[in-house]
Amino acid sequence: MDKIYFIGIGGIGMSAIARYMLAQGAEVYGYDKNKTSLTKKLEAEGMQIHYVDDPNLIPKELDVVIYTPAIPDDHQELKWLREHNFKIMKRAEMLGELSKSAKTIAVAGTHGKTSTSSTIAHVLTDAGYGVSAFIGGIMANYSSNYIEGSGEWIVVEADEFDRSFLWLQPNITVVLSMDPDHLDIYGEHNAMLDSFNEFISQTAKGGHLILKYDLKDKLSQKTLDVLGNNEVEITTFGYESESDVMICKVEVRDGKFVFALLQGDVFIRDLISVMPGRHNVENATAAMMACLFSGATFQGVTAGLKSFKGIKRRFEKIYDSSDVTYIDDYAHHPTELKAAIGAAKELYAGRKILGVFQPHLFSRTRDFAEGFAKELDELDDIVLLDIYPAREKPIGGVTSEIIYRKMKNENKLLATKESLMGILKKKEIDVIMTLGAGDIDVFVTEIKSWLSEK
Repeated sequence: MDKIYFIGIGGIGMSAIARYMLAQGAEVYGYDKNKTSLTKKLEAEGMQIHYVDDPNLIPKELDVVIYTPAIPDDHQELKWLREHNFKIMKRAEMLGELSKSAKTIAVAGTHGKTSTSSTIAHVLTDAGYGVSAFIGGIMANYSSNYIEGSGEWIVVEADEFDRSFLWLQPNITVVLSMDPDHLDIYGEHNAMLDSFNEFISQTAKGGHLILKYDLKDKLSQKTLDVLGNNEVEITTFGYESESDVMICKVEVRDGKFVFALLQGDVFIRDLISVMPGRHNVENATAAMMACLFSGATFQGVTAGLKSFKGIKRRFEKIYDSSDVTYIDDYAHHPTELKAAIGAAKELYAGRKILGVFQPHLFSRTRDFAEGFAKELDELDDIVLLDIYPAREKPIGGVTSEIIYRKMKNENKLLATKESLMGILKKKEIDVIMTLGAGDIDVFVTEIKSWLSEK
């Protein structure tokens, strides 16, 4: 493939594939709706990108067009390319093609994919395995969402959105969670669970399934039969004593979560999760297991865990002084809010936590308003922004106010992006968290500057 065009090139998953293609010597072109810090980096790396939906700007004689399903069907460039019979592939389809050329570690789950896949990618890179990795976040160790390697393994996120993970056939499958999400795609939770079962069944013969213990009852008998016939080894992990690998003795020590693992008669203590929270201890455990199954030594895995620096927007500490701490996190589902807020309360016990939350998608806000309200109530103070629509058109009656009305916390405010900074500057700040998957991160620099000048 010599000339490739990406529609939605600024997406975190799309840009990783674009970087891979550029590294292989292809000419890379793209469209995105907005110019961002990421698209600026892609342009600096040698990609040609435009920001207007205009078929006249599409380069000539393309070998393949790759698009993200977040692009609406009425997108003018996508319609024109379809009408003119260009070779068009979804991002997930291309990722599936790339994974056929290597042994694949695929990390699935409605939460934790990026944290876990990043940890695996770093640990194996640090241990000299030369993995290639396509990650849904910017890894602090590499300032990138892509690692280019020459080894036999690749690490990918197996995304359940739009059933994208069904293009993959991993050698090592990691499944972290199957909470209801993307109901705009699936309609109901059971349909989503069916897709997870289908994905898990595609684990390669003789491969490994690493599964959070409390998901065992989500596997259908058909899936268990397929895994058995294909001699796939199932290993569970979790806090439950019945887990094959049990997590125990979790404590906060010097600002890090320290834990132990028990497997049979083997007890391993003083393991470190650089990323805070008990959910990230689970993610680190799953990552360790994946690395060990891929051939890494225990010494190499523990060394890699210690040197991992985390991921941008995953409980990212933006500012920390003697009296004020600022955390930015991508949490956009009630379970993710519970994890992020819980981690902050444990890490900063006794301190007052203010959260600024931007809901992501009208459909998700409608489907999980009660869950959002319950988790946001755990904050000492909450500012609720307007919904970030992303790919969706507005839904009648669905605004941030439906979460606001369900909240019991009296310290709550509705705000717009225009009014946010004025509201924050009137508050006494101890610990502040910005939460959400939309464009709330545009405030990171401004909030950091304000806090540092106080």
